[in-house]
Order: sequence, then structure tokens, then C-alpha cells
Amino acid sequence: MDGSEHIPLSLSGSDFRVSLEEVYRTEYWRLVNLVARVTGNRARAEELAAEALCRLSGRAAIFRPGGNLEAWLYRTAINLGLNALKSESRRLYYERAASAELVRNQSPAGPLDQVLRAERQHKVRSVLAALKSSDGKLLLLRHTGLSYQETAEALGLNPASVGKLAARATKRFKNVSKKP
Repeated sequence: MDGSEHIPLSLSGSDFRVSLEEVYRTEYWRLVNLVARVTGNRARAEELAAEALCRLSGRAAIFRPGGNLEAWLYRTAINLGLNALKSESRRLYYERAASAELVRNQSPAGPLDQVLRAERQHKVRSVLAALKSSDGKLLLLRHTGLSYQETAEALGLNPASVGKLAARATKRFKNVSKKP
């Protein structure tokens, strides 16, 4: 939108679809440019701008009077861009850690190292078996590198509670592992 165009805010029925198409035509490239500045990746920005517009399609109430469509749309696009940056950062971190682990595991291990590793694996498995099933699943998913959101979706939890539940499960894991 160049300032002279204005998105209609009070719509119903088929007008909603027409207006959604109008929003797409007027806002898509502005969203792409905004998200590209956040992510530094134009192709990813196009995907995220489309995602923001898709989310808008489920929000007919925003088109009503008092619904600030542009603010919602830009806030959603920026949040998607920031989430993409965080996800990419986590992915790179875990890829580097996995690469370092692979290098460590490929070094020739002597018989003692193999025995110690097998004992550690056995101990971890036995501690996980002693925990509640939900704690074990939560710890395994978090240890594999899933985000709180992904872990919450996999276990049917509220994303806001994953951190606290993971901390409690970790504490229980440590307590059980200290027992002989």
C-alpha cells in the first residue's frame, strides 16, 4: 500500500474473500521486503509472507471495525521471521554439535572407551525406564533438539509449560541417576 490505498475493514461473506485477495495484492511484497530485512533471505521471506497471509485467512474478525488488520499482519510476519531466525540458529547449533559428536565417535576408541560408553548408555536407558513415561518422552524430544513448540505439539502440551516440565523431568532424571 502506498498510503493512498486503504484496506476495507467491515466485510462479510463473499466480500471477505475479495478483501483477502486485495490484501494479498497490496501487502504481499511489502511483507516480503519487511521479512527479508529480518531474515536476510528473500526466498524464505516470500514463504513467511505467504504464511502470514494464510494465517490471516482464518481471522475474519480482523476485517471488522476495530480490527487493526495491518498491525496484525505485520506483527505476525515479523514474528514468523524472528521465529525462523531462532529455528535456523538452533538448527545450525545442533548440526555443529552433531558434527563434532560424529568426529568424536569416529576417532578410534579403545576397548575401555567402548565399555565405558556402553555402560553410560545402559545407565541412561535404565534411568529413563525408571521415570514416568511422560518425563522420558519429554527429555528424549528435548535432547534431540526439538523446539518447545515442536515438543509441545508432539506431546500435546502447552508450549509455555514445556520449559518448566523439562526442568522438573531433568531434576527427576538426576535424582534417579544418583541412586545406586
